[in-house]
Amino acid sequence: MEDVRFECKGHHWRLSAGKAAFWEEERALIVADLHVGKAAHFRKAGIGVPANIVQDDLYRLQQLITKYNPERLIVVGDMFHSSENIEVQYFRIWRNQFPHIRFELVTGNHDIMDPAVYASLDVALMESLTLGGMYFVHDPKDRLSDGGELYAVSGHIHPGVWMVGNGRQRLRLPCFYFGPEGAILPAFSAFTGTYCVEPDPSSEVFVIGGTGVYRV
Repeated sequence: MEDVRFECKGHHWRLSAGKAAFWEEERALIVADLHVGKAAHFRKAGIGVPANIVQDDLYRLQQLITKYNPERLIVVGDMFHSSENIEVQYFRIWRNQFPHIRFELVTGNHDIMDPAVYASLDVALMESLTLGGMYFVHDPKDRLSDGGELYAVSGHIHPGVWMVGNGRQRLRLPCFYFGPEGAILPAFSAFTGTYCVEPDPSSEVFVIGGTGVYRV
């Protein structure tokens, strides 16, 4: 998985095609919208969904942890999808590989399990996180109205953009979006849709295509 280096508010980020950002100064790997348990939730409702989605997602996350060797993993909301199920138990086993890494969850609208479950998974819960001039919150609409003193980093909307080819081909791809007031990270899980954003003229957009990341 390739990455590109990007400076934001005086800090240096590695934006990975694995749908994660590594913040060099804080040695933090940052992801949004893992939705562990979503596939099992759909299968329980009788909807045919492949069983290996969560395994593939967590293997990709494992590869990113191995590559960047972070001290902390910050999840900007929707780490899990509603109630506890077999995929949460799979995550519990997977988590045991990384006892040295602090897992921090900025809670999203789908993170509704009992706090005791998160504690048993060694995942720290918080409604928001302020770190190094950055303000982590799940929904971009909940960023602070502080005149830009803190730069928001969010998830929630699963951002993407339409790419149009010379032959009028159209392809919707996930992206990292860095706007004037905050950044929105791509959804990490493969089992999510994509909402196309309308970039502000002053924004920076990085599209994920296959194993590459491309500034557009």
